Amino acid sequence: MDFPREPAEMPKAVDDLGVYRSLFSAAADGLLLVDAEGQIVLANPAAEALLGYASGELVGTAVDALVPDSIRPRHASYRKAYGLAPRPRPMGTQMELVAKRRDGSEVMVEIALSPLQSHGLPYVVAAIRDIGTYPRVKQALQRARHSEHLAQLGRMAVDERDPQKLLMWVPELAAQALEAEFSSVLLLEPDRQQLRVVSRFGDVASPPLGSRLPNDPGTAAGHVLAHGRPLVVADLASEERFEVPRADLDAGMVSLLAVPLSDRGRVTGVLCVRSRAAAHFGDDDTRFLQSLANLLATCLQRAQSEEALNHAQRLESVGQLTGGIAHDFNNLLTVIQGNLQVLEELPALAGHEFGQQLVGAATRAARRGAELTGKLLAFSRRQVLQPTAVDVGVLLHSLADMLRRTLDQRIAICVELAADAPDALAVLAVLADPGQLEAALLNIAINARDAMPEGGTLRFIAGPAGPLPAQVRREVDDPSAQDERFLCIAIADTGSGMPEEVRERAFEPFFTTKQAGRGTGLGLSTVYGFAKQSRGAVAIESEPGAGTTISLYLPRPWQPQPDRDEPAGEGGALLPGLKVLMVEDDAEVRAVARQFLDTLGCEVTACASGEQAVLLLTEDAGFDLLLTDIALGAGMRGTELAGLAQQRLPGLAVLLMSGFSAELLEADRSAPAGWELLQKPYSRAELARAIARALSGGG
Repeated sequence: MDFPREPAEMPKAVDDLGVYRSLFSAAADGLLLVDAEGQIVLANPAAEALLGYASGELVGTAVDALVPDSIRPRHASYRKAYGLAPRPRPMGTQMELVAKRRDGSEVMVEIALSPLQSHGLPYVVAAIRDIGTYPRVKQALQRARHSEHLAQLGRMAVDERDPQKLLMWVPELAAQALEAEFSSVLLLEPDRQQLRVVSRFGDVASPPLGSRLPNDPGTAAGHVLAHGRPLVVADLASEERFEVPRADLDAGMVSLLAVPLSDRGRVTGVLCVRSRAAAHFGDDDTRFLQSLANLLATCLQRAQSEEALNHAQRLESVGQLTGGIAHDFNNLLTVIQGNLQVLEELPALAGHEFGQQLVGAATRAARRGAELTGKLLAFSRRQVLQPTAVDVGVLLHSLADMLRRTLDQRIAICVELAADAPDALAVLAVLADPGQLEAALLNIAINARDAMPEGGTLRFIAGPAGPLPAQVRREVDDPSAQDERFLCIAIADTGSGMPEEVRERAFEPFFTTKQAGRGTGLGLSTVYGFAKQSRGAVAIESEPGAGTTISLYLPRPWQPQPDRDEPAGEGGALLPGLKVLMVEDDAEVRAVARQFLDTLGCEVTACASGEQAVLLLTEDAGFDLLLTDIALGAGMRGTELAGLAQQRLPGLAVLLMSGFSAELLEADRSAPAGWELLQKPYSRAELARAIARALSGGG
């Protein structure tokens, strides 16, 4: 076809059709000459290359074929309207246009339109430019792609609650977004000495999934962990900050980008990508990968918190159930133990050897039942504790000496104490019930012994806790407590260790891996309950074949705790003729208590309800002691009765008793200092000592 000529003065060298064709073909932008029917009548090489067509293929093609299917009807309407009023349209109008290439792919373009109707020709010249080649546009597209991948992970996190699936998705997302050949996620093991490859994507064989790598600053991941910031390597072959694995170089890896995974300021792992292109990763890539790592860390933290909450709720439900069972069982045991003690002292059985054996066996069984309910109450945090300042060093050395005499001689026992304390305390001390603390440590030591049948090493380690691990911080009942207020007592063994499924259930009551008859499954559950009730926490670290470490985090005393003097003696410490008003709604328990008091030389007035007892609280009654159960059926509670009794008789001593430790705990918090507490089941000697304490503090 003929190109239009300008009739104006023009240099002769330019006034040539060949020159016009050369200009058309050499233009850097794609040029299309389109007729009034929308058919392409001429296309330059730049247009053919941009749109993916061979030389000459675009001629005769409808221009609508270059428009994506989704907007083709709209484009046809626009082209028709434009044909009625053609006008020049330059580039740079900020219109987001998309062209469809021959293979169906799309490319973002800018298009300038130059109508030739004013020159008497029914054509429009369309100049097409690929804006994806602009540096600023490429950067914007890259950022948009990064934002889409972050949004995709966010949607996955909402829809998928399993953290393992998120871990498996992230490497693929990272590799796709950064156009890299390999990506992996490594998480720190609990001991922070090793990293485990938990997920990976790509065709590189090393490191394999599940492998463990040393947390060494001489490696890429270790370098990131040591410095806590992203690492960018443009050329691995010339890297000198850490050792590059030979497998990476053999696989053709050239550049690397690695960022830390952080949980509330504490680095817990590394997200790493590698590419076969040199200097492949820029600042935008680093920011994107760090955002991806932060989102992943948040998802993992949420999953861990939800699991910890669910676990705590399960344990709390079991605790409520076991506490209620223990309450009823303790009333039964009070009757059983009391009647056995009375039966043992009957003259008719005094010389009956077989009868005494039967009573003794029944008494021992009842005592074991009381110990069992005590463990249930410890787990459910409904035992009555008497916390005081405990010298941990003295306790551990004493316990270690006892264990050396009683455990397998092939087990080496050592005690390691911190050299100094960071405060004014002269010794390492905790605020806890000394008897329950010793029992908890003994339970852990016995479990450690069972895990080392061929011998090994048992270590007791005590010192300031330092920064509390995230899991421990969640377990502590007082979230405002400062980290330095805790002492850590760790018991570590070199035994068989625990797999994850056992470790997660280790603190559940009645869960045991021992053979039938070798354990009740209440050892570690009582440790858990004791730690929680002491306003502390307990943590466990264990791997099969790598031993177990159980750490108790207990509060430290910030003021000296006064020792509580225990009145000595049994029945002999009580004055004969002590007048006792005894209130107990259970007839059989009331009969046992009355028998004990009679034997101790007391004058007893027994009542079945608080209302009945109130009628007897007159000024001339002469009672020395009120002994009352806290729960008295549907009527007045024992604490209410005791308060009314001391209003009427200010010199009256009070001794409260209950088989439900939660009641005793509540009374311990709210009752006056002079009110003594006694837990069921109790023996005559324990009753006598409690009465002596009440008389010494209540009058």
